[in-house]
Amino acid sequence: MHDPVDTPVLVIDDEPHLRITAGQTLELAGYRPEPFDRAERALAALPTDFPGVIVSDIRMPGMDGMALLREVRNRDPDLPVILITGHGDISTAVEAMREGAWDFLEKPFAGERLVEMVRRGVEKRRLSLENRQLKAELEAQQAAPGPRLVGRTAAIQRLASMVQRISQVETDVLLFGETGTGKDLVARAIHERSPRGGHPFVAINCGAVPESIIESELFGHEKGAFTGALDRRIGKFEHADGGSVFLDEIESMPLALQVKLLRVLQERCVERLGANEPVGLDIRVIAATKIDLKAAAEAGRFREDLYYRLNVVTLPIPPLRERLEDIPLLFQHFAVVAANRSGLEAPPLDTGGTSALMAHDWPGNVRELRNLAERYVLLGSAFDYRLDALLEGVDTDTTDVALPQQVELFEKSLIAQSLASHHGRISEVCEHLGLPRKTLYDKLRKYGLKAEDYRHNTAS
Repeated sequence: MHDPVDTPVLVIDDEPHLRITAGQTLELAGYRPEPFDRAERALAALPTDFPGVIVSDIRMPGMDGMALLREVRNRDPDLPVILITGHGDISTAVEAMREGAWDFLEKPFAGERLVEMVRRGVEKRRLSLENRQLKAELEAQQAAPGPRLVGRTAAIQRLASMVQRISQVETDVLLFGETGTGKDLVARAIHERSPRGGHPFVAINCGAVPESIIESELFGHEKGAFTGALDRRIGKFEHADGGSVFLDEIESMPLALQVKLLRVLQERCVERLGANEPVGLDIRVIAATKIDLKAAAEAGRFREDLYYRLNVVTLPIPPLRERLEDIPLLFQHFAVVAANRSGLEAPPLDTGGTSALMAHDWPGNVRELRNLAERYVLLGSAFDYRLDALLEGVDTDTTDVALPQQVELFEKSLIAQSLASHHGRISEVCEHLGLPRKTLYDKLRKYGLKAEDYRHNTAS
């Protein structure tokens, strides 16, 4: 429950005894009553983003309660206004509710009812202001060029500062962070904020490319270099000339290939398989790992000379548990992105939802949070938008939802998550989901999903 201490409540009534009685009741409950005998005076003292609620009589000289309600609604439609009516003014109270009053009290009323009504109004106001602040922060974050490092904790602000600084310096970078912390996004942010931003950004997952073809993928080959090499092929390094190469899961690179990578880093040139002449490169290399490379080098699982060559600048990426304050902001960010892609809408977080987010341990870090936000938008209505149920994967409130509808919601969620994970690359999504290309395209049309919407992922 929200702590009422020092939360202001405007109490407006032309009758002194009611102002005093209501004020004392609210003060005893921990609120800070601010009494006014005229609505005009209360409006003059009302600040922007007032954190409390307004309690006002309807029948007053000058501006009455209904006129006050309309003026407050014009200024801030999310500010709760509780109107006090006299006996027999029920029709007026109904009209007030239609015009947006938070609630009404009929004279005479018990102090406990006033306190309970104010308590609910203050809680609603707190959520409104928090969501307003989150939206403003998201809009500011999204106005920045390139991928956004969403967050306001000291850890993410330090990271953003380092990204900005490193992006302007020509040096290779090693990113270190747990699975799902957003290493790919940080790499892209460094690239796009650098003078290389208008040139290729080539991402290679060293753990996903089969060892038998990784050398050809990275360095390219000449026609006839090996059986099946029917044409010359430009490798990833050569293709990235002028831009950046992102080597994700660098710890998975075979030891034999690490020798050749070391030469590329030292000499900035590459030899295609089957060629005799080196090709000069103008590239920046950004590598990423989820393990301690120094320990791996000492254990003989990673080349020590390559580790020291990569370790010119190391950026640690904080896990989500070290930036807890960012969780609601990140969730709202991912939910907005998912809603824009799907054309759906989802309610903002309430107190229960925020509590469920903060209580989770997030072993999958930001990636897990992003997937939850997408499920919230795509599947939330079937779960009554209960984040605890979505987190547990247990549906306790879908007895009225037909099985085919549940299956379609789940299928759409899986496809959207795969598109996000593979940045809209259709061939990778087909392989991940085990679907033929035509079947995937049919499902994309069915669910209104577009692969191009996922090709510039802004998550984390």
